[in-house]
Amino acid sequence: MKPPAPTDPAAPAPTNPPATPAAPANPARATRSAAPAASAKPARAAKPTAPESRLAMVRRARRINRELAEVYPYAHPELDFRNPFELLVATVLSAQTTDLRVNQTTPALFAKYPTPEDLAAAVPEEVEELIRPTGFFRAKTKSIMGLAAALRDDFGGQVPGRLEDLVKLPGVGRKTAFVVLGNAFGVPGITVDTHFMRLARRWRWTESDDPVKIEAEVATIFPKSEWTMLSHRVIFHGRRICHARKPACGACPITHLCPAYGEGETDPEKARKLLKYEMGGFPGQRLNPPPGYPGRPAPPLGGGASPGGASPGGEA
Repeated sequence: MKPPAPTDPAAPAPTNPPATPAAPANPARATRSAAPAASAKPARAAKPTAPESRLAMVRRARRINRELAEVYPYAHPELDFRNPFELLVATVLSAQTTDLRVNQTTPALFAKYPTPEDLAAAVPEEVEELIRPTGFFRAKTKSIMGLAAALRDDFGGQVPGRLEDLVKLPGVGRKTAFVVLGNAFGVPGITVDTHFMRLARRWRWTESDDPVKIEAEVATIFPKSEWTMLSHRVIFHGRRICHARKPACGACPITHLCPAYGEGETDPEKARKLLKYEMGGFPGQRLNPPPGYPGRPAPPLGGGASPGGASPGGEA
């Protein structure tokens, strides 16, 4: 069966767009529906005949969000954590490496230093050795020990739940702060990482390459209540299908909404081979994934790298 023909991104969306199917009760079904059948021909994106209006772009963007919610009903933060402190440290460690490698590294770190007070009083060389697999371990040791000391001295050993407080901590910027706020405190925020930035530009939600400007522009497109889950869905899609170097266009479920269709592999069979993590039948990034995740848990450190992910230090 042929996939639906792509719509013209320049054309305004109809007042009553066709209803999209509800998310399946079994999340694993969503992963299978993302890749078209082998016999399907790749969709062809129509070239816009006129500049897309702001209204049309907003409608298309919101439809992308709705359809990604059906593809990834299980979208979640891909760092293992049990409390705000662990999430904060893990997010700082995730810079310039994969969430998988962080998740393989933090169990030993948190077993030895479970609280900010413990980590602040640690011997730096011992911390460096524990987090060495995440790369840039000396700089990261300085950051996580510095933030631990700040939590101990300025916040009573507790992670603050305000953006203005979080960004004052060593190694913590807006991206890290929004990860913590959205996933540990339920405060909506847009996480503009490398995947979000790439897809926001491909989908023409923005032309900027500045994370703060992208955050501000995307915030005007979506309701605040959607910001955290929007971030998860876009990042999931960027990690699994819409890759940086070779997007799997022929296996993408939203080609009819994508102005950048054709930048990657459009042949369905070849595109399916590019899928990562549960979409490609491989383990995910979390050693302890949340309930409802349809893929397999990642292996512990030394248990073998996931063929669905990137190598340490690479994009994932």
